[in-house]
Amino acid sequence: MHRQGFNRAVPQRPALIVVAAGVADVMLAVRFAAGHGLPVAVQATGHGMAVPADGALLIRTGELTGVRVDPAAGTAWIAAGVTWEQVIHEAQAFGLAPLNGSCPAVGAVSYVLGGGLGPLGRRYGFAADLVEDIDVVTADGEYRRVDAHRHGDLFWALRGGKGNFGAVTGMTVGLVPVTHLYGGGLYFGAGAAGHLLHEWREWTRAVPEAMSSSVALFRMPDVPAVPPRMRGMAVAHLRVAYAGPEAEGEELLRAMRTVPGLVLDTVAVMPYTSVGMIHHDPTEPRAFVDANTLLRELVPPTVDTLLDAVTGPVARGDLAVELRHLGGAFARPPEPPRLPGAVGHRDAGYLLSVVSDLAPERTAERAADLHREVLHRVAPWSTGGKALNFIDGPAGADDVRAAYDPAQYDRLRAVKAIYDPRNTFRVNHNLPPA
Repeated sequence: MHRQGFNRAVPQRPALIVVAAGVADVMLAVRFAAGHGLPVAVQATGHGMAVPADGALLIRTGELTGVRVDPAAGTAWIAAGVTWEQVIHEAQAFGLAPLNGSCPAVGAVSYVLGGGLGPLGRRYGFAADLVEDIDVVTADGEYRRVDAHRHGDLFWALRGGKGNFGAVTGMTVGLVPVTHLYGGGLYFGAGAAGHLLHEWREWTRAVPEAMSSSVALFRMPDVPAVPPRMRGMAVAHLRVAYAGPEAEGEELLRAMRTVPGLVLDTVAVMPYTSVGMIHHDPTEPRAFVDANTLLRELVPPTVDTLLDAVTGPVARGDLAVELRHLGGAFARPPEPPRLPGAVGHRDAGYLLSVVSDLAPERTAERAADLHREVLHRVAPWSTGGKALNFIDGPAGADDVRAAYDPAQYDRLRAVKAIYDPRNTFRVNHNLPPA
């Protein structure tokens, strides 16, 4: 049980597993690994696994729990094993919300370490930029609390460098004053995908930063939770989260509601505790492979090329595709006195991600070939960059390098050489020491 991650396509056989009950356990585990020449892997909820922890010492931090909200400071301290569901629940008692992702079941700390691109991001930016301090055990087995003034280079690198610099046991994150969203989904038949994507492309050029949205193309599962008329149906799903008044959100969405082919409309005012209902991301472990690329822009030829590449695979159920609108606060550094973290490619306009669930007739190799073909087709509009948190599964050196601007990548490797010169923390989206 403890050796499995969320993505069952990445089986792993670690040499040892330490289920940490506190910081002392983490320190002792790292020292033991260093003394025996073992690489260290760190896993909380098991989302975001990059490589299997075969032969490594695997530290499970899922038992490190606890959330402490400071409403006066507008912050929350969160332990390494906490999910966003827990943080949202505690923060909402004070009229506050974290910058969580689309799936609240994901571990909060590991999500932030990868940058953190969520439904409030166009208004408030990357989650990594709102971190106040981080508790981390570095490769020498020492505990450090780092912030902008203490080990500032490490503080910068952790906020976007994933698990490369140590085992994080907790962090203090900033919260924002959000209690409700005007959010949900507009579901269209797959035949309307072209019309919807072209309209959405134009619509996203003018919407305010408080409006976050994406369009996903996929086949609905044939399960009781899905309305009977939509079970097994290929759909185009517009997902919206507006952090503003209902009347404004309704007016903004009016144009998208007029696109022909609308099958189901679930957009309404919702408490922030229901934010996970917007995307309805899977919460049960499964075997899948994915890939992504960042796009500079979305122009009519981009949409047409993408549709030509994915329509057949989506209809067959071989592929799910999502385009997320970026820009807004994602595109600029946080307001002083906060300092930006190591998040690359802030100038990207959209994120394209593709994912395939695996089955006997759909192997990882076949899915990866399909993903490469889709990304190759849209390459003329790509920045060449990738979103690190959306690489879930085997991550090659080129994939990791592509998540950062060249200067960031070099600086991250330099920091790695200081705090982990032997690359003890290498069972991850690895940054080799300079």
